[in-house]
Amino acid sequence: MSTERLPVFGPAAPAVPRSAGRRLLDRLLARPSAGALVGVVAVGLFFTLQAPALLSSGGIATVLDIAAPLGIGGVAVALLLVGGQFDLSIGVVAVTSSLITALLVTEAGLGIWPALLLSLAAALLIGAVNGLLVVGTGLPSFLVTLATFLVLQGGSLAIASAIAGSSRVSGLAVASGWQSALAVFGSTAQLGSGRFRISLLWWLVATALTTWLLWRTRFGNAVFASGGARRAGRELGVPVARTTVLLFLGTAAAGWLIGTLGLVRLGGVQVDPALGSEIEFIVVAVIGGCLLTGGYGSTVGASLGALLYAVAREGISLVGWDPRWFQAFLGMLLLVALLANGVVRRRLRAVPRS
Repeated sequence: MSTERLPVFGPAAPAVPRSAGRRLLDRLLARPSAGALVGVVAVGLFFTLQAPALLSSGGIATVLDIAAPLGIGGVAVALLLVGGQFDLSIGVVAVTSSLITALLVTEAGLGIWPALLLSLAAALLIGAVNGLLVVGTGLPSFLVTLATFLVLQGGSLAIASAIAGSSRVSGLAVASGWQSALAVFGSTAQLGSGRFRISLLWWLVATALTTWLLWRTRFGNAVFASGGARRAGRELGVPVARTTVLLFLGTAAAGWLIGTLGLVRLGGVQVDPALGSEIEFIVVAVIGGCLLTGGYGSTVGASLGALLYAVAREGISLVGWDPRWFQAFLGMLLLVALLANGVVRRRLRAVPRS
């Protein structure tokens, strides 16, 4: 007697072949940065046709100078968004940490490198507090980091006025170790009519490092699990709490680096009470393909989002438009990205995983 077992419900139905358009969409969903890349090419071509100077060495240098600090913050925020969290305090951490560095040099007489190490420790402490509050209380990270922003904003303004007598602290160029710090954080290279800054290299390193962490390490798997299926991740042993704290440490470190690059470049710090860059970091990450709901995104896409931002800003300047059009243009880009995110959310589960 044959021991072969027949299927209970009959033979399997033949697979329905997917159309070429469906296959293309599935491939694009597997590459969150694709939309930002198309945007960079399209916007760059649009403005280049009207202002060819955008592709000159001077125009490229300006674009990269605008994009570099935004890209450094954008890739850190992108990691956090993939992990299902927000950080509205990264911009004010940049200002606060650079203010700490400046005050330690001008008021306490420290050299620039000890001051930078202490300000880095302070920034990491802020990131740890943000992460522990989110993990320990279960409060939305949006609200926790908004509170951090307000505390640091008011505290920085008050401390700068009380100790330095104004919202600007300068005179750091006389500090010991300044020349070596200038070489690491403020050096430039002249190519043609463009002056390229070392912040570009820091941006490339940050993008490469975060991309490797996200796609090639167990930490990256934990980030995706934390943002896409947090409860299931916990049940499977994913260290969600530790991953979340580490992500906030990452945004704090990125804030410190952005602040340090600006501090060394200007030889001082200006405490600005306005809210601005925090939103821009989130905008470029979303334009780069990150879902606000977590579990999907790309740090390369965030870098391309920063580049798209810079191309649009410099392009509007070169063609002579009213600069206020840039905000409207940025809003339209964000709206398109949010609509695309809606499509991604609806189709993401249908994409075959390799």
